[in-house]
Amino acid sequence: MKLSQSTLVAIAAGTIAAGSAFVWSAMADEGRDAPPPSTNVESAIFAGGCFWCTEADFDKVDGVISTVSGYTGGTVENPTYRQVTSGDTGHYEAVEVTYDPAKVTYDELVDYYFHTIDPTDERGQFCDKGSSYRSAVFVETGDQREAVEAEIEEIEESGVLPGPVVTSVLDESTFWKAEDYHQNYYKTTPVKYRFYRQGCGRDARLKELWGDEAMHLPDSDS
Repeated sequence: MKLSQSTLVAIAAGTIAAGSAFVWSAMADEGRDAPPPSTNVESAIFAGGCFWCTEADFDKVDGVISTVSGYTGGTVENPTYRQVTSGDTGHYEAVEVTYDPAKVTYDELVDYYFHTIDPTDERGQFCDKGSSYRSAVFVETGDQREAVEAEIEEIEESGVLPGPVVTSVLDESTFWKAEDYHQNYYKTTPVKYRFYRQGCGRDARLKELWGDEAMHLPDSDS
């Protein structure tokens, strides 16, 4: 039987519609199965001495998405590790922490940070002395500054430390990512990292300062 042109058009339209329905159904199924991307992330910058250790400590926090070691607070563009550690650029070794505020708040990160450093040391941190190893929190907003200053006030009022908190609260400036071999150093070079951390006396000093409040000590070898 010969079909009319109008019938052929109707059949073709029905075939296309069915195919489209199948495609959209498959896409919908794929969308349901795939985890939704995180759209609400924030970042914070902390300087706590050796950035290998600061990075390792923050990676243990639930809600932290990523950490990047780098340099900030100085006057030289795109500085190198050698330039920064010479003390001539004004940069701090720091870590940029990207986190999910639905899982961990900025205030909680600040509290955690202070319990992983010696905030009474104005010359550096642990065995590392010099301007690039001083502790500081780099704030982007007035609310962040208030949170850090409130934490410092609370620590000093508690009397838990043997001296005043000298950790600086500074405005954020350009953050320069450190050389690739510094990133995730505690994972890529675990033996050297553990040797360095233990030899530097970081965990022993934290235990002395904070006792059981030292946040990372139960897993200090990583």
